[in-house]
Amino acid sequence: MIKLIGILVIVVGFAFKLDTLAVVLFAGILTGLSAGLDFVAILETLGRAFVNTRYMSLFLLTLAVVGILERNGLRESATKLILKLKGATGGKILSIYVFVRCILSALSLRISGHVQFIRPLIYPMVKAAAQKQHHLNSQQDEKIKGMCNAMENYGNFFGQNIFLASPGVLLIVGSLSEAGIRVSAYDLGLASIPIGVISVIYAVIGNYILDQKLRGVR
Repeated sequence: MIKLIGILVIVVGFAFKLDTLAVVLFAGILTGLSAGLDFVAILETLGRAFVNTRYMSLFLLTLAVVGILERNGLRESATKLILKLKGATGGKILSIYVFVRCILSALSLRISGHVQFIRPLIYPMVKAAAQKQHHLNSQQDEKIKGMCNAMENYGNFFGQNIFLASPGVLLIVGSLSEAGIRVSAYDLGLASIPIGVISVIYAVIGNYILDQKLRGVR
């Protein structure tokens, strides 16, 4: 059981809001020592894991790029674009986004997610469209943030299962196969199409209701 001490270290470190990287690194070293590894072997294991998964650092690079773009006017440019479009509302923009997101997910074409796309681009556009005719209080602003993030979830989660080779589909096929249930990725993707359509329709209805509620704000 002492070999599980790393889990306890992570729980305590996160509970006290300590530096995430330091906590995880310390937990890994402590786990290795408790398992009987010498310090050099632990460092070799950590280094090998970093080299083998170095492609994961590309995610961190995208965050830096998004941060630079935001600092240099990405949000302001998105806001100006929406202000020039007559008839644009927050609900309409969200409906267009969830439709496009679902189609692209079904084709396994990625356009990032909440941090890289919703926060710096979609949310400012939706907020600008809503503020053209209505003054937004803090509660309405938080509602818009939630709806923007929800559209990402609807489009990505339900759309990606339509793609036959997506990780989610392969995981479901593999899990069912282990349970003795034979189903092909093609059948699963085909069954996911109506679910994707329903999710988009549901999202569009929610966005229409959002516009109606915002019209009542003074």
